[in-house]
Amino acid sequence: MVSSEHTPIIDGFAVVADIGGTNARFGRINLDTFELDRIQVFPCADYLNLTDAMIAYREQQDVPLEHVAIAIACPAESDAIQMTNHHWQFSVQGTKRALGLKSFIVLNDFAAAAMSLVTLNKKEQKKIGGGKKQDDAPKAVLGAGTGLGVGHLITLPNGDVMPLPGEGGHVDWAPINEKERVIYEFLAHRFEGRVSAERVLSGPGLENLYQAIAAYHDRAVPPLRAKTIGARALSGCDAIATEAVEQFFASLGSFAGNLALTLNTRGGVYIGGGVVPKLLPMMAASEFRSRFEQKGRFCNLAESIPCYVITAEHAGMRGVAQYLKQRLQQRQLTKEK
Repeated sequence: MVSSEHTPIIDGFAVVADIGGTNARFGRINLDTFELDRIQVFPCADYLNLTDAMIAYREQQDVPLEHVAIAIACPAESDAIQMTNHHWQFSVQGTKRALGLKSFIVLNDFAAAAMSLVTLNKKEQKKIGGGKKQDDAPKAVLGAGTGLGVGHLITLPNGDVMPLPGEGGHVDWAPINEKERVIYEFLAHRFEGRVSAERVLSGPGLENLYQAIAAYHDRAVPPLRAKTIGARALSGCDAIATEAVEQFFASLGSFAGNLALTLNTRGGVYIGGGVVPKLLPMMAASEFRSRFEQKGRFCNLAESIPCYVITAEHAGMRGVAQYLKQRLQQRQLTKEK
């Protein structure tokens, strides 16, 4: 539980990190001003485990490791952490003892993303349709990157806010038209019969769509990385790439609209991750918003719910810092009683 009220300021710095399936981003954050500095990115593949990466950061940046909080792309509800899209695994308490940390917080990356919503200013979020958000209503956050992350933020009756982690990116992907049914069959054959939303709505998902749409048009294309597909779509030089990005946004709209209905997120649906901000120029002309609102008897509800693309840098690191700060404040208040 994280309070939205002003509580005593915690002085000092902490080390925060955002650990994805590809990169581990570390930084030092001022817990009073929330200013980040000494940011460094480590390829996860270059390190045997998280501890080695943390030690490398400490040594290269000459930053003490005392209070540390990390957002990580996997479930983080027990002491044993096993990443979904990378081989790193570790014990929270074991890592804390090994490094001599005063506090060590591990939070699901999209619980951290949800927490970051309370830190965003108007310039750090671009509205994509819908009505006026209700600040105290539930919010959803999703993001496509190496995988598809999902989280929520709810406001409690006393005004506190609480992040809700989840694994919504692994629900079934549901095709809704003839072309999508062909894409589904192509991907079901590739992935042993089941197609999750993450197989479509992620960087690798965009790569899957590129291959599937080429097959739909009876064309053979070489495998391309998501970055290349996006660049070709933005330049307009590759019709299959353009169609893949258009399909990506259409499916993203349907998925985001489902999240909106699931928790009645009148506080808004927020989209982060590494993929969408890079493709933002194509979003407005896509089917994203129409598919978001295409909810049958509940289309009026969907039409009223705003969507936002998070444009803030390092939102996950700010979110996990917000969570850490609250934990330290709670500890401080407990000692004072």
